[in-house]
Amino acid sequence: MTPTPVFLGDFEQLVLLALLQITESSNDHAPVHVLRDALRGHAGRAVSRGALYRTLDRLEEKGWVAWTIDTEDVPERGGHPRRRFHVTPDGVGVLRASRATLLGLWSTLEHVLD
Repeated sequence: MTPTPVFLGDFEQLVLLALLQITESSNDHAPVHVLRDALRGHAGRAVSRGALYRTLDRLEEKGWVAWTIDTEDVPERGGHPRRRFHVTPDGVGVLRASRATLLGLWSTLEHVLD
């Protein structure tokens, strides 16, 4: 069965991929500060907390990201517990579909892009 074409925004795709990479390597859900560092390190892109949280909330509304509260890691400033994020099975599915769509487009242009 051919996957349904999916077109994620650049930043949504970066967030999902970085989050998936963090959670796969650590076997744990990721706090936002670790995700921000990963985006800066791997994508060379500095991201404001506000923009990242808005994107994570939007991805959660779509069912592609979920979070838990880390009650043991309460920061000194403000005393609010941190949310820890992970990619849901639907999020992994949308990444697979997006990858298939992009690879299909890339494969027809290898002669131009090499």
